[in-house]
Amino acid sequence: MSVVTGTKLIPPHGGDLVDRTGPRPADIDALEVVELTSRELSDLDMVASGALSPLEGFMGRDDYDAVLETMRLANGLPWALPVCLAVDKAPSGDQVALSDGKRAVAVIDVEEVHEYDKENEAQQAFRTTDPAHPGVARLYDQKPLYLAGRVTVFERAQSAFPELALDPAQTRAEFAAREWKRVVGFQTRNPIHRAHEYLTKVALETVDGLLIHPLVGDTKSDDVPAATRVECYRVLLDGYYPRERVVLSAFPAAMRYAGPREAVWHAICRKNYGCSHFIVGRDHAGVGDYYGTYDAQLIFDEFEPHELDIEPMFFEHSFWCRACGSMASAKTCPHDREQHVFLSGTKVRELLANGELPPQEFSRPEVAQVLIEAYRT
Repeated sequence: MSVVTGTKLIPPHGGDLVDRTGPRPADIDALEVVELTSRELSDLDMVASGALSPLEGFMGRDDYDAVLETMRLANGLPWALPVCLAVDKAPSGDQVALSDGKRAVAVIDVEEVHEYDKENEAQQAFRTTDPAHPGVARLYDQKPLYLAGRVTVFERAQSAFPELALDPAQTRAEFAAREWKRVVGFQTRNPIHRAHEYLTKVALETVDGLLIHPLVGDTKSDDVPAATRVECYRVLLDGYYPRERVVLSAFPAAMRYAGPREAVWHAICRKNYGCSHFIVGRDHAGVGDYYGTYDAQLIFDEFEPHELDIEPMFFEHSFWCRACGSMASAKTCPHDREQHVFLSGTKVRELLANGELPPQEFSRPEVAQVLIEAYRT
């Protein structure tokens, strides 16, 4: 694994951490304006911070086609999902202001405007053209052209969790200050129950530190709200993790629900934040029945060993086994399902809505209490 001179941390994807922040142009009010969706604004902010290094803006045709066909940029560097800006028509000038709906926040240097095939992108990126898939539905609802070019961001997005809003340069500085070299990242859009706690702690046994990196961008309406999840993470970390070996930070991405490809994309992003390892569990970034339980792990076989540089850590579904008297998985437990404490999401929601704590073997009571209070409001 390569190392950047002067630090023990893994280098960013492509070698350098991109910074696309800059001053507000004097002629900004004279520019044509394109209003971005919330997902495009998330992508823009991550380009600005370097979370999407080596991207310096929204993709052009060559990169877009290469990513869909080969899961690599046109230069051959691994990349799993398009990062594009949809527009109604080609702009007339060579620079355009980008707006969050209230004010201009960035400019884009117009390099290219190209058509794209929505069904082809859906099939390649999401493995389905079913409009019931939330990512496909969002894609089909997009404007018909893609605008490509390098961006300069002069108004960064305001985080709902400013104390957790650490850019890649900041997480890297924190890891370096703690003298970490091997850091494992954990992606989550759900509260951390005992199964997640177990696999993060197993991973932590093998590395210097753990980055718990909850996604706080757009999610489905029936996902647990980010504010509730963040409170769950805080009470869990306060009581059950070694403070000096864990960093909690917010990941500003929007969910795409692209399953296997999104698992690779999430790993590459965490590499930019300084993670050398990345946890991939069952049905990572999945939705409905569109992906096999472990497809998000199998997709990493499509890359050469160490090609991504960041190393995936694969985990099977874990549970509390009454006979073992501990957390376990199919790899470690010889007992049948009758001994396993497993609750469906539906059953957990029913318990919480009734003010009932799930079994302690499933969820820490402090976490369940946060969820109960949220369900009461």
